[in-house]
Amino acid sequence: MTDSSGPPHTPAVPPAPVTPPAPDPADPVTALRPMFPEAAPFLARFLPESAPSHAGLTHHFCDLHAFLKYLHEQAWYGYLHAAYGDQQAFVLLYEGRAVTAAAASATGEQALGELLSLYEQGARLSAHPLPAQLTHVLSGIGSRAWKFNLTEDFTGLHARPGGAIFYVKGEITATMPATLPYEGAFPAPLRPQTLILPRSLAGWAHHHYALTLRGKDALNAITDMHQTFRARHGQPGIAFMRALGEDISPAEYALRTDIALHDLETMVQDFLTDGLIREH
Repeated sequence: MTDSSGPPHTPAVPPAPVTPPAPDPADPVTALRPMFPEAAPFLARFLPESAPSHAGLTHHFCDLHAFLKYLHEQAWYGYLHAAYGDQQAFVLLYEGRAVTAAAASATGEQALGELLSLYEQGARLSAHPLPAQLTHVLSGIGSRAWKFNLTEDFTGLHARPGGAIFYVKGEITATMPATLPYEGAFPAPLRPQTLILPRSLAGWAHHHYALTLRGKDALNAITDMHQTFRARHGQPGIAFMRALGEDISPAEYALRTDIALHDLETMVQDFLTDGLIREH
């Protein structure tokens, strides 16, 4: 073996054969297999094989919003897959929050809505856990790939005709024999943002609300109404009510605070029923 730090030279005798080192069992690069190798949506194409933690769920005996709330409380990492006939939808969860989604003709919030729609029609749902780091890498996959530019701290997926490479902070952590017809990258956001249901499925979340006099009293610490309100809704309710009074929609508030939208829906209904807020 030559010393690369010195001047090059030709050895006088042929070098002895070099035996490649045995694979290091601690090697961090993982060879992944695609769960849906024939899938068309980009997200689905790069989801790795994972045995489901929950399978065969249907709306007849499992409320999807309750299940999503459970996963949110568990800070769960992985993906959901709904199949109904030849229709499919995929949603990636990071810390129990839906952060990217894909269906046949939609991505993002519309695809999240598609999964809920399929589930209500009778789709079977499965939940497949993934390591947190792998989930983060996948969180940047959307409707298009970007020109690849590997930086020292690149985190995301690099896809090319020969396969896909998973990067974390510039280091290769996994590979997968899933491809794109061209070379491109899906950079992962530093902190994946929560998807919010589209207006067609959660119009209430995109509305703006005004505080009534009762609502203003609920925020006034010297009133009896405030004590009653605090006992029922706590500090989270006070913060949310104050945000509504500042003309922030529930959808925007959910994005700012990482609170699950279905938790806010319950409070909005309570506030409306109690006459604390009204729609603009």
